[in-house]
Amino acid sequence: MAIAPSVDPPLEAEAKYSNKAENTIHEVESSDDNQHVNTTFQPGVQDIEAVTITWSRTWLIVAYILIWITYFIQGLVTGVTGALLPYVTSAFAEHSLTPTTGILSAVIGGVTNLSIAKVLDIFGRSQGYLLCIVLCTIGLIMSAACNNVEAYAASQVFYTVGINGIGYSLSVFVADTSSLRHRGLMQAFVSSPNLITCWLSGPISTAFLNGAGWRWAFGMFTILVPAVTLPLSGLFMWQFSKAKKLGLIAKRQSGRTPWQSFVYYCREFDAVGLLLLSAGVAFFLLPFNLYTNEAKGWRSALILCFLIIGILLIIVFVVWEKFFAPVSFLPWSILQDRTVLGACILSFVLFLSYFCWSSYFSSFLQVVNNLSITNASYVIQTYTVGGVIFAIGTGAFISYTGRFKPVTLYFGIPLTVLGMGLLIYFRQPDQDVGYIVMCMIFISFAEGVLVICDEIAIMAAVVEQQYFAISLAVLGLFSNIGSAIGLTISAAIWQGTMPGKLAEYLPAADQENLLLIYESLPTQLSFPIGSPERIAIQHAYGDVQQRLMIAGTAVWAIGTVSVLMWRDIKVINIKQTKGQVV
Repeated sequence: MAIAPSVDPPLEAEAKYSNKAENTIHEVESSDDNQHVNTTFQPGVQDIEAVTITWSRTWLIVAYILIWITYFIQGLVTGVTGALLPYVTSAFAEHSLTPTTGILSAVIGGVTNLSIAKVLDIFGRSQGYLLCIVLCTIGLIMSAACNNVEAYAASQVFYTVGINGIGYSLSVFVADTSSLRHRGLMQAFVSSPNLITCWLSGPISTAFLNGAGWRWAFGMFTILVPAVTLPLSGLFMWQFSKAKKLGLIAKRQSGRTPWQSFVYYCREFDAVGLLLLSAGVAFFLLPFNLYTNEAKGWRSALILCFLIIGILLIIVFVVWEKFFAPVSFLPWSILQDRTVLGACILSFVLFLSYFCWSSYFSSFLQVVNNLSITNASYVIQTYTVGGVIFAIGTGAFISYTGRFKPVTLYFGIPLTVLGMGLLIYFRQPDQDVGYIVMCMIFISFAEGVLVICDEIAIMAAVVEQQYFAISLAVLGLFSNIGSAIGLTISAAIWQGTMPGKLAEYLPAADQENLLLIYESLPTQLSFPIGSPERIAIQHAYGDVQQRLMIAGTAVWAIGTVSVLMWRDIKVINIKQTKGQVV
């Protein structure tokens, strides 16, 4: 079905997108014809609307099958690389820097999601998704070839931006192809491959560590990731070409030269703001992870310079965004909505808390509970299994009732605090691992609820499809900043406490090996269970883990307030998408 040409010239349409943060958030159902593309939306949003209007239910099902398969490979890659991380850093005698390697990548990964959102909205969903595949593959290649922890940290920037971007793009795909009422259920469904991959990560990691080595694991994924993820992009491109032939998409011409386009998109993507925020947060957080490596600690000139530069860059970023940026990097008007802001704060707390206690959890299970890497991964993956199961249940609950705030406030938050509070006591050398599993089940059930409801909250608040990508990107930004701060807290507590506790508990004969024990997980595991050295290391782990759990539990006071900020929106009658959707 053909439509009239766009009312706005393409250049003006793109300008509307770049200034969309100035628009108010609509809270009423759109009255547009279900079979017409909304020409006031950004080009990428128009394209996906055209696809959902023209494709059949069969192709909708095929798309969800491919999304499910893509989530499968994403979960497998994330699980295996996460299990290998302590061994990668230990290979370079830097086990204490396990969380530090992820801080820069977490910060940049969160910030660049906003840029990926603009790629999805301006150029198209498939184009942004392809960019993420390329970045992830580059990161995996770099990880396989790295020769020191610095090179590995650099590879993680590309990998994290890519793998998180793939997941983010899939979330936008699901939002584009589902009604708000059923979106939580569909998001939980496409995440269900984690029920399978969580049991595969440990054995695969063990097989590579005992065989070809961790580098070959990264090498394998450099082939699997593009091979599995590209068909979905091909499907959307093919469906878009069909919609274009039917005349649903008006021809667009920018009228710009290549140089004008380069300048234009640098402004649209606010490259200056991206650089200032990424560098500022990274420079501010890294000293908390690196100060123990300096002889003078916090008095080191390098550490002080990092802190000062980070603070100054963050201040410059605020000034730039307020007074000079032609296009604002952050959608400030969207964040003025209390439900949106509350959802972002909850995401921040959720990831900050998780990375406070999870960074050294695998090492703890192996050293203190004497679990193999495979069995340790099974314990850790109870978090994933419980989360997916309860996410599906929560999605079904929202589909039936249309409500998401009550289940978050009266079930998700209290059960999270209960599980984490119990772990403060049970994550100790003299406690059975079964109690740890019990607490992990509590936390997983709760956070399966929180993740789905948090996403539905922000999607219900912004309403219109043109805000899907940017709202999910803002949510991702807060979660990644929370991850970076959580990693910073865990590294600071570990590096500030673990050496002293080892010095306190280790026998006098082993004091000269303290640094080697501290920096190498294989060295810690080399001491037999019941030996004085292993007992000393276990007690040191217990003391540090207690502090990590207290930090991870305390922040949930903020999480409770963030949910109270939400409006109790009923999602059943809100219409956001067009055409053949779930």
